[in-house]
Amino acid sequence: MMRKREMLRALLLMLVCISGLSACKKNVGTPEDNAVSDESQEEETPDEEDTYVFGFSGIDMENPYFITLESAIREVIEKEGYELITKDPASSPEDQEAQIKEMIEEGMDAVFLCPVDWEAITPALDALKEADVKIINVDTQVKEMDYVDAYIGSNNVEAGYICGEDLIGRCPEGGKVAILECPTQNSINDRITGFEEAIASAEKGFEVVERVDTNGEFEKALGAAKEILEKYPDVTAVMCGNDQLAVAAKTAVNLAGLKNVIIYGVDGSPDIKKELKKSDGQIAGTAAQSPINIGKTAARTGISMLKDEEYETEIYEDVFMIDKDNVEMYGVDGWQ
Repeated sequence: MMRKREMLRALLLMLVCISGLSACKKNVGTPEDNAVSDESQEEETPDEEDTYVFGFSGIDMENPYFITLESAIREVIEKEGYELITKDPASSPEDQEAQIKEMIEEGMDAVFLCPVDWEAITPALDALKEADVKIINVDTQVKEMDYVDAYIGSNNVEAGYICGEDLIGRCPEGGKVAILECPTQNSINDRITGFEEAIASAEKGFEVVERVDTNGEFEKALGAAKEILEKYPDVTAVMCGNDQLAVAAKTAVNLAGLKNVIIYGVDGSPDIKKELKKSDGQIAGTAAQSPINIGKTAARTGISMLKDEEYETEIYEDVFMIDKDNVEMYGVDGWQ
């Protein structure tokens, strides 16, 4: 009897030990064996927010307009915690295409693009689409707009038109006109188109006696303006595709010692606004746009695009004339 009790006691003790070992089982084996372990691991892994890398390819980063445009984009992108990498093609279509391919290899999510040549950029656009990189076309349009995901710029036809209207008001008798343009940049094409539409409506005729492709470069514009003024010293006005070209025209007019030539630009740059403050300056006005507003709008559009939020596919900022009468309103130390 005693022996049976001892055997029963030993059996109960073994059962208790086995139960305790089972309750203290360590998490080993497959995830199915250790579901609790997976849950704790998920809790320990923090949720990481998406981070985006943007590229910026302007036309020429020595041009104050594109410097300001890039700075405005960068301000918004970096404030949101994202990265912006800038490349400078320096007015070279070939360099721009090569740099865009570099951006693709570097894993850009989206690119802010101002094409050096609105037609030659097409192969680069095709490469971006193939790599699923979003394209935010800024300031000057590409020719094949079907490639781009959004466009943000100014109403460039209107910019040229208001310059033409101003010239008609100053010279109701008409006169000879020279044009400094850049056919590879559609923004400048639109400005010149708007200008010519305006002067064509004048009661007294304006004759375009010379037009020169400057490639958008100051030195080429300066040389072209010198030749034009030597050939036509009686020219009434010079319409320039942007303010940088207008500064070149103004320099040539000063070197020629001419006093009555009227010069128009487009941009509203600080340099041109300083010229407008001079009582004897030849700059009549500039159709102003805001690279700050364009840049910030483009940046917000790009962010919304990557976050799958709603965004507008086309945005046109207003333009307006700045002349000697209202230049004080806009200041001369920065862009409006």
